Order: sequence, then structure tokens, then C-alpha cells
Amino acid sequence: HINTDNWHPFMPYGWFSTLDNGKNIGVLAGASLVFFAYFGFDAVSTAAEEAKNPQRDLPIGLIASLAFCTIIYIIVSGLLTGIVPYTELNVSSPVAFALTKIGHTWSSTLVATGVLAGLITVLLVLLYGLTRILFAMSRDGLISPLFSKINPDRKTPTRIILMCGFIVSLVAGFIPLGELAETVNIGTLASFVMVCVGVIVLRIRQPELHRPFKNPWNPLIPMLGIISCGALMTFLPASTWHRFGLWVIAGIVFYFVYSINHSKLNLLHKK
Repeated sequence: HINTDNWHPFMPYGWFSTLDNGKNIGVLAGASLVFFAYFGFDAVSTAAEEAKNPQRDLPIGLIASLAFCTIIYIIVSGLLTGIVPYTELNVSSPVAFALTKIGHTWSSTLVATGVLAGLITVLLVLLYGLTRILFAMSRDGLISPLFSKINPDRKTPTRIILMCGFIVSLVAGFIPLGELAETVNIGTLASFVMVCVGVIVLRIRQPELHRPFKNPWNPLIPMLGIISCGALMTFLPASTWHRFGLWVIAGIVFYFVYSINHSKLNLLHKK
């Protein structure tokens, strides 16, 4: 069913261009919007405390999951645009739409069902990562110790899991998906940049620190991370930057009002 004529021109909008209404389009602009599809891989790092051999298993899980998703996404994108012209794929379920168009109605239904099942697993993985990050922040004193309480039977932070599920449900129900994806993207990209900066700074300020994970070619790898994530952030709309700025300001205020006085690391330095 592939029609190679659909791939000409191969990149109709180039790497980056702007429409008359100011909207950014092109490969890089699209990458900055669809970046949330890759979020699952970083959730692997949040399971370090619960892994039997994190020094070996975490790098394998991170790199393997990222490589697998990248290959699959490229194959799916190539097949989709080969079957159906890209101008017709601006629909809510493009894979199911493409299969229906070439007459495979039964497989279209199967794919749509698979998408729903896949979304559920992705939500579970992301919620797992979110709750463990907040649990660690609470344990370190950055947020209320109320959220670091462990369920005595399940040995999991049940309280923060329920709270996150409730808040995420409200956000998903009242904020349009496009705006939500853009806001999540810029926040995640910014956090990746800060992690890369932190790696470089710690290598300079604390070279003797025990490091169970290796970082070959330092500082090349974190520098590439800063450049690539920072570049994707620049292609996001101005309104997304405004929301991000407000969120950062709120975080800074909360840190200096509460976190700086309760952080175990700050209290340790004072002693």
C-alpha cells in the first residue's frame, strides 16, 4: 500500500519555518511538540532504589527503551506517510485512520484498542515516576514530610499516589491537550537541561564524590544534552514560555519560603 510519491517533497516545511499567523512548523517545531511521547524512558531512573543492580540495569533500561522507541516511531511515521498523504493525517487517531482508508477496518479497530491499552500503561509508568520523585523531595525536606509516609502493608507512598492521581485527573479534564502537551514538554526539557548542568557542575566542584554511574566523554555528553534540549525549547510557542515562567516563579517563591528552611542538605550545611 506504500506510495513513494507521498514522500515527495520529503520535508515540505523543512527543518523550521513560520506561517503568516506566527505559528511555528517544520521538523524541529514538530519535535518540540511531540517530545512528550518519549517521556517514559526517564521514568526508569526513578526506580533506582527499587532495582537489584541499578549500576547495570538502569543504563540498559534507559538506552534500550529510548533506542527501541526511536526506531519504532521512525518506522511508523514512514509507513503512515507512505500510505496516506501527510495532509490527511491531522486527525486524532492517524494509524487507525490510515488503516481504514486502505480497507482494513478490523485492524483499525484493533489498533485503536491497542492505543488505549498503551496509553494506560504509559500513564501508570509516568505516575510511578512522578510519585517517586515527589516522595524523594518530601524525604529531603523540599516539600511537606506528609508525602513521605509509607503504607505499612504495601511499603509504597500510597498517600502521594492518590493525591497525584486526583490532581492529574483534574488537569487532564480541564486543560486542552495541545496546551497541556506544550507545557509538559517545556518543563521536562528544562529539567533535562538542569540535570546536564548539574552533572558538569558536580564534576568540577566535587570531583572526589562517589559516582556509581559512569559518564564517558564528560563534559561532551551533558553539553550535547543542554544544546539539544535547549534548542527544542526555543521552538515552543510564546504562550508556553509565559506559562513556564509563571510556574518557575511560583517554584522559586515556594523554595525560598518553605524548602530552603526545611531541606536536609541546607540544614546539614548550617551545622
